[in-house]
Amino acid sequence: MRIAVDLLGGDGAPAVVVDGALRALDADPDVRLLLVGPNDVADELIAALAAAERHRVSVRPLAGAVSMADPPQRGGRFDTTVRGAALAVAEGAADALVSAGSTGATVTAAVLSLGRWPGIRRPALLATIPAIAGPVALLDVGGSLEPRPITLAGHALLGAAYATVVHDIARPRVGLLSIGHEPGKGDRARRTADPLLAGLKLGGDAHYVGFVEGYDVSSGERADVVVTDGFTGNILLKGIEGAYAMAGGPPPGGAAPRAAALLGVAGTVVVCHGGATGDDLASGIALAAHLHRRRAIARIATALADLIEVST
Repeated sequence: MRIAVDLLGGDGAPAVVVDGALRALDADPDVRLLLVGPNDVADELIAALAAAERHRVSVRPLAGAVSMADPPQRGGRFDTTVRGAALAVAEGAADALVSAGSTGATVTAAVLSLGRWPGIRRPALLATIPAIAGPVALLDVGGSLEPRPITLAGHALLGAAYATVVHDIARPRVGLLSIGHEPGKGDRARRTADPLLAGLKLGGDAHYVGFVEGYDVSSGERADVVVTDGFTGNILLKGIEGAYAMAGGPPPGGAAPRAAALLGVAGTVVVCHGGATGDDLASGIALAAHLHRRRAIARIATALADLIEVST
């Protein structure tokens, strides 16, 4: 498989991205990389490889960077590395895209280059939380900041399918993040979304369990999928990461959520957070490889095609 890597994405780019790419190549002999960025940066990475390994790397020269302060629309420009990486996937030159750059710009580049799934207007970022009782799919964690009820319903469909396909959970329990389990809790968007999700066909044996709270995400006892908007989800995700750091690490057998899968676009896209380390980038590339091996994105899209259309 070949993974397109945005060399200029992230706070520590390009050095951190080069480090992560080298770690990923060392960890998985089946991975090939398409480096999208300046030639001098790509040459530095290639020079660090043994001569016999250099065939595993190819380059698409581009020099346009998108900073974290730039508007998301900049990700649509053809001279940027993130758009170039997304186009490589669209053209079949790569099987997946990994970027630690601006989330908004990455989503913009992916949507323009790959297109959305039918019925899903708001793609969502899904992070896997290593909860005590097992993995919990948390979405959205930054793809769409609007907490509209119909958007939350779309996230529920995406999360249920991901839990089935990627986490191998036969009967995913889907919960809606709020400030209490009791009906009527939360803001207007959650109170409106609650009956909408209760009546929504989620596919397979997935079922809605009602409201869940923040600690349910870390325990995993009540839900396998937790649905929220990207604003709240991003804050919660980073709070969990901080708690892991204070506690000395995630629960045994789990790994910190270093990357998130973008769902709702017609291709495999993985987004690492802007402050990613080399190890984080390597984890993002490993996630992209795992999703590609399992044909996860195509399988999720097929599963959703049989459900009612959700226009978000």
